[in-house]
Amino acid sequence: MPSTPNTLTNLIPTLYLALDVVSRELVGFIPAVTRDPQLARAAIGQTVRSFVAPAAAARNVVADRLRPDDGEQVIGNIILEITKSRTVPIRWQGEESMQMNSAGGPGVSNIMVDQFAQAMRTLVNEIESDLGALYKGASRGLSAADTTLFKTNLADAANIYKLLADNGAPLTDLQLVIGTTEGAALRTLTNLTRVSEAGTDSLLRQGIILDLLGISIRESAQIKRPAIGTEANATVNASAYAIGDMVITLANVGTGTVVEGDLVVIAGDTNQYVCTETVPTVANGTLKIAAPGLRQAIASGSSPAIAITVIGNRNMAFSKSAIILATRMPALPADGDMAVDRTTITDPRSGLSLEVAKYLEYRQAAFEISIAWGVKAVKTAHIGILAGA
Repeated sequence: MPSTPNTLTNLIPTLYLALDVVSRELVGFIPAVTRDPQLARAAIGQTVRSFVAPAAAARNVVADRLRPDDGEQVIGNIILEITKSRTVPIRWQGEESMQMNSAGGPGVSNIMVDQFAQAMRTLVNEIESDLGALYKGASRGLSAADTTLFKTNLADAANIYKLLADNGAPLTDLQLVIGTTEGAALRTLTNLTRVSEAGTDSLLRQGIILDLLGISIRESAQIKRPAIGTEANATVNASAYAIGDMVITLANVGTGTVVEGDLVVIAGDTNQYVCTETVPTVANGTLKIAAPGLRQAIASGSSPAIAITVIGNRNMAFSKSAIILATRMPALPADGDMAVDRTTITDPRSGLSLEVAKYLEYRQAAFEISIAWGVKAVKTAHIGILAGA
């Protein structure tokens, strides 16, 4: 079938009206992470490279006849795999179109606004959910004593800031993505809603959570609340462990498992470590924790007990550069497929580009809204979990 050019032109207003609806969803991770959005095509399993600028080095300013011969940097890259290629189909038959466009009918274009909005919402939420699942790639965690974050003050934000600072994370672009429960708690703090103290009425009048204590705070509907392991009575073996160690051998008195992503505490140590692999807590089982590893040494022969901390939402704090989201257009065969036209629409708020394709079939037309993506936690030490109720 020959291609029919510009068949989607009359749908552009419909698509962007739908996009306006989607962009107001509770999407916190997508704008918070480093994005590599390209219009190039990629297949599932294909690896893409995302550039990484190195840490900058300073030097003393010294007067001289010529400027020093310096400033070169080695630009690194992250290898990231495209793990999903997803599409949402929409189809209209000729009879249905005529009925909807007849006198007194709602009109196909009006219905399609909602159809496209729901399609894009589905894809955006899937990407947001994948980013929320990266809590397993965090370094350490914090949880409120009674599991309620921001109950009376901003101490939880201050403490997660300290955790990232202690881990050496760059402090110029910190992000904290929280769930709606934690967002509601923040909105009840009078020092944020009282204009005389907050310096603005944005939270009081518009519900906008401000940057607080050097952290940009966003809300997401995709914060995870995972089931935790069944560990009981486990202890560390009698060996000595130094600060920075990430593999700890367990003694033979424990039962159950520690699950990947669990927050684990070791008796005598106030830090909460993130388990990087699911392990049985049996004799000689190895508990692996994320970088930067132990913050407190374990003396030989002490055999402290371990325990999994409180169940809670895995809110995430991180440096923007610690998490990468790469998006591409889905793969096509070299000779193309049966689509008669394609267009790409880009959400100006999230930066996501989605492909819309039109297929002409026998007395009906079909549309597909598609995107391919991959996510990766690239710097464990620069990601922390803030576990809430």
